[in-house]
Amino acid sequence: MTSCDAVIIGAGPYGLSAAAHLRTVKGLECRVFGDPMSFWNRNMPVGMQLRSGWAATYIADPKRLLTLEAYQQASGNHFTTPVPLDQFVQYGLWFQRQAVPDLDYRNVELVESEPGGFRLTLRDGEMLRTRRVIIACGIQPFAWRPLEFRGLPSSLVTHTSEHHDFGGGAGKTVLVIGGGQSALESAALLHEAGAEVEVIARASSIQWLQGWASTTLHWRMGKLTARLLYAPTDVGPAGISQILARPDLFRKLPRGLQNVLWKRAVRPAGARWLVRRLEGVPLTLGRSVISVATAGERVALQLSDGTRRKAHHVLLGTGFRVDISKYRLLGPSILKSIRRINGYPQLKGGLETSVPGLHILGAPAAWSFGPLMQFVSGARYASQSLLRSIAGRNPALEDLYQEPVCPDEAWSALP
Repeated sequence: MTSCDAVIIGAGPYGLSAAAHLRTVKGLECRVFGDPMSFWNRNMPVGMQLRSGWAATYIADPKRLLTLEAYQQASGNHFTTPVPLDQFVQYGLWFQRQAVPDLDYRNVELVESEPGGFRLTLRDGEMLRTRRVIIACGIQPFAWRPLEFRGLPSSLVTHTSEHHDFGGGAGKTVLVIGGGQSALESAALLHEAGAEVEVIARASSIQWLQGWASTTLHWRMGKLTARLLYAPTDVGPAGISQILARPDLFRKLPRGLQNVLWKRAVRPAGARWLVRRLEGVPLTLGRSVISVATAGERVALQLSDGTRRKAHHVLLGTGFRVDISKYRLLGPSILKSIRRINGYPQLKGGLETSVPGLHILGAPAAWSFGPLMQFVSGARYASQSLLRSIAGRNPALEDLYQEPVCPDEAWSALP
């Protein structure tokens, strides 16, 4: 049985960023397992565009060299915001080749505790010992399907994360449930593919995000104004953005205030550039689904206003709900040892769980470190915090520990 100092499970933005940072530690043997950018490549639809701004779409590396600009120069692919999904995937694969060229594509099937560390079982049966495990497995297991839709076949009801191409929707009637970015952009893509689409949402109005458009306005008004109001992490409205960009500050706030800021930052909303693309798509707001039934090869819905709908398909843009028990690779005994609140692990510095040496990055860290952890731009903080936890305050690494909330290069990178 082989062994190493640390294992990272997952090769999306958080896993790749963590690997790039940990490999700055001399003498630390770190192995990385996973299929690079797999969720972005397989569980997001062709034609999608990223809602986050330009600088917020960087995958963090310790020397800040592997940026979107560097990828464009190396690949010859040129684009601006909103960043196309296919280009972000290619950027992530390029980042992986630069930072983690020895990535092991095998899946980790089981993580178990043992004296002095952990024992990992790989899909092919090989076992591996390590002193530390970093889980960066993403959000795919957390797709939320409301109770009334459970048990219905995938031919009638699916979640947005189950689709890679909406081309097959042409000529069909589709009801999209939800009022956030995923629901609205999926509706736009279906509409553009030739489907007859209606969006149904409980909210009485759609929240349209100004995003970097308003930030750019402040930028033109003056660099100081822009810096005071917004962080390039691009999470949260003016002012709140700067608090959320500093997780160490956020976690010191009273829990009630944290919850208010969290809700304000990640409430269902759509990018304003979707407005034009949704022209001709009915938006039925202030309604909820009361009942669902099959009707031959169609699905029938009754809404809270008493009206009914019948469609070929229902697409759930109902988001994700974190519950780390859905990470099947965590053995029962180790899962029982992780302190949790509503499915989220309670994490300390370095995003370490109550099981010493076990770290969880990404969206599951949001309860402890704020909603920044739900976005690509949170990978820099997570990786730096992880690095501090493992390497300590090594003077040789001190320049990596500066949290770049509003670096000049991020602002000047705005296309």
